[in-house]
Amino acid sequence: MVDLKTLQGSLSDYQRPPLEKWNPPFCGDIDICIKQDGRWFYQGSEITRNALVRLFASVLWKESDDYYLKTPAEKVRIEVEDLPFVVVDWQVGDTPQSAIEVSTNTGERYQLSESHPLILHNKQPAVQIRDGFLARVHRNVYYQWAELVTPAQKGEADGFYLQSGSCRFYFGPAS
Repeated sequence: MVDLKTLQGSLSDYQRPPLEKWNPPFCGDIDICIKQDGRWFYQGSEITRNALVRLFASVLWKESDDYYLKTPAEKVRIEVEDLPFVVVDWQVGDTPQSAIEVSTNTGERYQLSESHPLILHNKQPAVQIRDGFLARVHRNVYYQWAELVTPAQKGEADGFYLQSGSCRFYFGPAS
């Protein structure tokens, strides 16, 4: 079993390493768990150093239904309770055509757009971010967005929609 210090030492300081180019051997499981609320734990203790969480998040990889931390030398499986990221903040410009920009719990930013759409995952809103990962929309953000939604327009499925730039995203049913 790999320990946290060994794994941390093998990671470089790249913000976006070329994970798709790395094909390391599977080295087993490591006792890291990303909780439903986005907090990271190692052997039952919360990892409170944001820089360390961001570093690990930068080498997070998904294959099928399993999540891994992946370096050029090794790949270790971790546990993810729900989704690995959480949308914790957002902002929008002053014009009606401004896109919504979301921020994740690891400090990554994305514009809500066709490239990074809002979807329903297990009946709850999530944003598709990098590498096909989903970020769960935090409850506070959800309720703030609920104040901005509008009813379906002609040609759209019944329900409420959130506007971001020129895109409209299904937010939920009308009833």
